[in-house]
Amino acid sequence: MDIDWLKYEADARKQGYTSICGVDEAGRGPLAGPVCAAAVILLENKIIEGVNDSKKLSEKKREQLFEKIKEEAAAYSIAFSTVEEIEELNILNATMLAMKRAVEGLNIPADYAMIDGNKTPDLAIPCESIVKGDANSASIAAASILAKVSRDRLCYEYAKKYPEYMFDKHKGYGTKLHIEMLKKYGPCEIHRMSFLTKILNK
Repeated sequence: MDIDWLKYEADARKQGYTSICGVDEAGRGPLAGPVCAAAVILLENKIIEGVNDSKKLSEKKREQLFEKIKEEAAAYSIAFSTVEEIEELNILNATMLAMKRAVEGLNIPADYAMIDGNKTPDLAIPCESIVKGDANSASIAAASILAKVSRDRLCYEYAKKYPEYMFDKHKGYGTKLHIEMLKKYGPCEIHRMSFLTKILNK
């Protein structure tokens, strides 16, 4: 069955909204680094060719689409919540904060936001949560690509700064390799300490 990638956008337009953004995040699960969120407003009735849920695309394809989305979207914004904010607020609240920053950072203000998942950030505009939105909405899928590529690029920078952890290989996720490096070297300043209690106590 073909997905109607613009169904949710069209439904919002029927309600009278004209500037509809899709919002998604990357990096809720890793043991290190910030969480990233992106917001994208597409031109009306325009799907950017190739856009899909970022998890279904190769890294090379995501990189190509990253540039294409930035060129072809009506507006986009990328924002982060820091490791310190994750520790202070917890990962859910820090994710909501990054999403809020992304929406508020759009250079064309949105009047409606579609959020991937089952929770919505505290926004000044109406919004809806869409479970698996990145696999059903063109705007959210585009946001998922911007968030994923932005965070991955940051992890390549971390790999240069903290080479012993090999962030370029695991992007901060709790892979076997990452856990081995953690046990060997201990955590560094970009690790989320609240995520490490079980690992370091073993």
